[in-house]
Amino acid sequence: MAARPGPAATAFVLPFRARRAAAPADDAPLDPGEAERFRRLILPHLDAAYSFARFLCRDATLAEDLVQEAFLKAYRGFRGFRGGEPRAWLFTIVRTSHLSTVRRRSETPAEPEVLEAMASDADTPEVALLRQGEVETVRTAIESLPEPFRETLVLRELEELSYREIAEITSAPIGTVMSRLARARTMLLAALPPEETRP
Repeated sequence: MAARPGPAATAFVLPFRARRAAAPADDAPLDPGEAERFRRLILPHLDAAYSFARFLCRDATLAEDLVQEAFLKAYRGFRGFRGGEPRAWLFTIVRTSHLSTVRRRSETPAEPEVLEAMASDADTPEVALLRQGEVETVRTAIESLPEPFRETLVLRELEELSYREIAEITSAPIGTVMSRLARARTMLLAALPPEETRP
């Protein structure tokens, strides 16, 4: 049974419907069966999409706009969804929309370094900190990471996507995903304040 959308989803549903209603006339609406499938497969991932967008944008308002845009694109392009993991498909749209926004603002996303370190699936310091309730401290540290490392860390540690799914979302080889994750974990540890000064 699909998870019910959480509070963030509730906040987006009405604006999303309003934007959808304002779509150009040549955008044929989904038939009732497709629309129901969209609601069942995609809507439960709205909160996760916002969380991912929030880490990408580092701004709550921009993240809301990004998710609105991504959901509109997902709705319009849903006929092209051929199965697979709906959350990974949606995250790809969120990420692509974010990169388009960055390009429109003439900003250049940070280029990832070529790294050799391999990632470990062992429990990591950032996960332990989240469990201890130090969410704001960890969020601030994660948001300080360069974009390719930040998005890889969020997709793996917070959204718990597989390396393969992250590779599909980011259009990067699995080895690059693992290298970015290893480097992101190292940078995160360096960005966190000393243990004795944490809240």
